[in-house]
Amino acid sequence: MELQMMPDVHSSTKRRLETCKAVLSTRKKMVSRVEHPAGGYKKIFETCEELAEPIPAQVTGRIPSWLKGSLLRLGPGLFEVGSEPFYHLFDGQALMHKFDFKNGQVTYYRKFLKTDAYVRAMTEKRIVITEFGTFAYPDPCKNIFSRFFSYFKGVEVTDNCLVNVYPIGEDFYACTETNFITKVNPETLETLKKVDLCNYVSINGVTAHPHIDSDGTVYNIGNCMGKGASLAYNIVSIPPAQKDKSDPIEKSKVVVQFPSSERFKPSYVHSFGMTPNYFVFVETPVKINLLKFLGAWSIRGSNYMDCFESNETMGTWFHLASRRPTGYLDYKFRASAINVFHHINCYEDQGFVVVDLCTWKGFEFVYNYLYLANLRENWEEVKKAAMMAPQPEVRRYVLPLDIYKEEQGKNLISLPYTTATAVMRNDGTIWLEPEVLFSGPRQAFEFPQINYKRFGGKNYTYAYGLGLNHFIPDRICKLNVRTKETWVWQEPDSYPSEPLFVQSPDGMEEDDGVLLTVVVNPGAAQRPGYLLILNAKDLTEIARAEVDVMIPVTFHGMYKP
Repeated sequence: MELQMMPDVHSSTKRRLETCKAVLSTRKKMVSRVEHPAGGYKKIFETCEELAEPIPAQVTGRIPSWLKGSLLRLGPGLFEVGSEPFYHLFDGQALMHKFDFKNGQVTYYRKFLKTDAYVRAMTEKRIVITEFGTFAYPDPCKNIFSRFFSYFKGVEVTDNCLVNVYPIGEDFYACTETNFITKVNPETLETLKKVDLCNYVSINGVTAHPHIDSDGTVYNIGNCMGKGASLAYNIVSIPPAQKDKSDPIEKSKVVVQFPSSERFKPSYVHSFGMTPNYFVFVETPVKINLLKFLGAWSIRGSNYMDCFESNETMGTWFHLASRRPTGYLDYKFRASAINVFHHINCYEDQGFVVVDLCTWKGFEFVYNYLYLANLRENWEEVKKAAMMAPQPEVRRYVLPLDIYKEEQGKNLISLPYTTATAVMRNDGTIWLEPEVLFSGPRQAFEFPQINYKRFGGKNYTYAYGLGLNHFIPDRICKLNVRTKETWVWQEPDSYPSEPLFVQSPDGMEEDDGVLLTVVVNPGAAQRPGYLLILNAKDLTEIARAEVDVMIPVTFHGMYKP
C-alpha cells in the first residue's frame, strides 16, 4: 500500500504511516477501534464565527492536479442565540463551508446563510422561529394579550437550510426538509433568494436528498394532501436549465403520487430511491401526527420533534412507481419495522429492483437520541444512551416485479447473488427479508455515497460512508456490497464528515477517484480542522489541507467542478 507524500514533509510521514497501519488493521472490520474518553467530539457541536475572507490552508501531500473547483458543505454553526440554546442537532443556524482547489493549493471560507430564521434571530437577539427540536417562545417584551394571540397564528415554518446543497438548472440551492429552499452564490456564499416550493407544486415539504438525472432534471419527494382529504406523497420534478434562461422551478410538476398507510399521519421521509424505470419509496413506522402539528402546536408550545410518534404495528411498507409511463404499482411489499434516513442505491436486475439502505432496527425514532445534550455527554454516557437506541444495519431488500398470487409461501427472488427473500402471503402481501451487508453493535455505516454519476440507479460494487461510533462520527468506511469486504480510515481524536466521491478524469473502474471529507481534530495544538483527500481504492491518504480554525459538524454537500 503506497502513500503519496511530499518528500520534505517529515512531520506528516510518521502520522501517515500510522494511518496506513490503522487502515490495514481495520480492513474487513468496519467497526471502530477507537474510544473517545477525552470527549473531543463535543467541540464539533460548538458555535463558530463566519470568516471575513477565504483563508489559505497548509497542504501536506499532493493535491491531484485534476482536482479543481469547490467542495461545498452545510451544517449548523450557531448553537445558541444570546442565552437561548438550540436543543437538537438539526436546530443550529445554517453555516455554509467552501474549500476551493486551485493549482494544488486550497483555501477555506464559510458564511452563515442569511435566512429569515437567522436574520430575525440576530436582530431580536433571541430564537424567533421554531426549529426541529427547539420551540421559539413569543417576544417577552410584548404585553400579555399580544403574546396570547401570537400562539394562535399558527406555526412559522423554518427556512433554516442547514442540511444540503444541490444544483437546479444553473443555480444552487441550500435546503432543509421544509417547503423552503435558499438560492446561494457558490462562489461568494452570499444568500440570494428564499423560494417557497408550495407556490409551484403540491407539497408540504421536500427532502434534502433529491435525485438528479443525467440531463439535469431534479426529482424529489414530499408529503401532500391527496385524494379524499387524506395524506399522500408526491414525486415532483424540476426540469434542467432552460434555453430561454427562465427559472426551471417555475416549471416544476408532480410526476406520480404514492398513497399513505395512514390518513392523517404521514411517515417521516428523508430520502427515496430511483432507477431508470422506477421510483422507490420506503414508508416507515415513524409518523408525523398532523393533528398535533396543526392544533396542539400553537397552544402548548410544541416543536417538530413533539409531533412524531411511532406506529408499533405497521412494520415497514415498500412502494414502487413506474417512471415510464408514470404510475403507482399497487404491490403490497411489507417488512419488519425500521428507520430509514439514507438510501445507498437502487437498481434493476433480471425482473427485480434491488434496494440498498442504511437502516436502524425497530420503530423508535432515532432522532430521539440526537439532542445536543446527549451528544455533548461524556463518552461513557454517550455509549450508555446508544445502547438503548435502535441498532444500525446496512441492508439489501429485493422487490420482485413479476408477482403471481398462486405462488404463496414461495421465495420469489431468484437472483443468485443475494440471500434477500420475498414471500407471498395469504393476504396478498409480499413479506421481505433483507440480506445484511454490514452489522456492528452501535456501529453505523451512514451518510452513504457512491460513484453516483456513473452508477446511480445501476448495478454497482462500492459504497462509502461515515462511520458512527455510538452516534459519534469517527471514521470513513468503504463497503464492497458484493463481497462485504470493508476498508476503514481512522485516526484517534479525529471526527470526519460524510465522504464525497469524485471520479478521476481518466478513471475506468468504479472506484477510480478520491474521497473528500472534512475532519476535525480538537486536540491538535494548531490547525484543528482540515480537508482530507483519500484514495477511493483503499482509503489511504493522498493529502490534507489544514486550517487554523475549528470546524463544526457538517451534514451533506457536493463537489462543484
